[in-house]
Amino acid sequence: MADKDIILEVRDLKKYFKSPTGTLHAVDGVNFSIRRGETLGLVGESGCGKSTIGRLILGLHQSTSGEILFNGQDICKMNKKQLHDLRKDLQIIFQDPFSSLNPRMSIGEIIGEPLRIHAKAQSRAELDKEVSRLMDVVGLSARLFNAYPHELDGGRRQRVGIAQALLGAPPLLILDEPTVGLDPEERIHFRNLFSRTAQDRLVLLSTHIIEDVQSVCDRLVVIDHGQILFTGTPEQLIQAAEAHVGVF
Repeated sequence: MADKDIILEVRDLKKYFKSPTGTLHAVDGVNFSIRRGETLGLVGESGCGKSTIGRLILGLHQSTSGEILFNGQDICKMNKKQLHDLRKDLQIIFQDPFSSLNPRMSIGEIIGEPLRIHAKAQSRAELDKEVSRLMDVVGLSARLFNAYPHELDGGRRQRVGIAQALLGAPPLLILDEPTVGLDPEERIHFRNLFSRTAQDRLVLLSTHIIEDVQSVCDRLVVIDHGQILFTGTPEQLIQAAEAHVGVF
């Protein structure tokens, strides 16, 4: 009998890329699942396949083979319209989202764009109220509502990305190396923010910074060269590393 608490399930997922020197096995037979209200950490060095897995889940890459089941529906088999509708429930936060922030739009406009695109706000006043609420949640000053991306530092730009992703309360939130480039104090702020925003939704946190997942994630999946080396709790990973079993 299927586990009703499993919201996302990845089965034997593979993604191969052709290159001048051969075939790159970016994701090579990965299996994992996330249950309702759970935070899962994908851990591994840069280039190990973590980001590719996140993009496959969002339908930004087409898988070579395998299944990605979200509420029982296979994302790998969805058409463009189905993927467009699905992305209302799946949001990603990239490492320093500056390149994804429209330089011609104010911070308030950027955060509110998903509501506008999916017509979830009944009026401009309702949209602005929700944007202001989310800015407060992620620790952005109200005075930045009319500021532009180039006026913000990396930490504040990351908060914009989080606020935008939280708009509409998506059931699944994917964080891709969200603290890279931030100073230690900002990383602590973001770990606290992750803990708050993870409530009542699935979170997939992709990072190579072990401190980001120790206090935030319920379970960890360690990836190396597109394959899973370890699955377990943060405590089990620390015990395995101390035992020198070659997890990293």
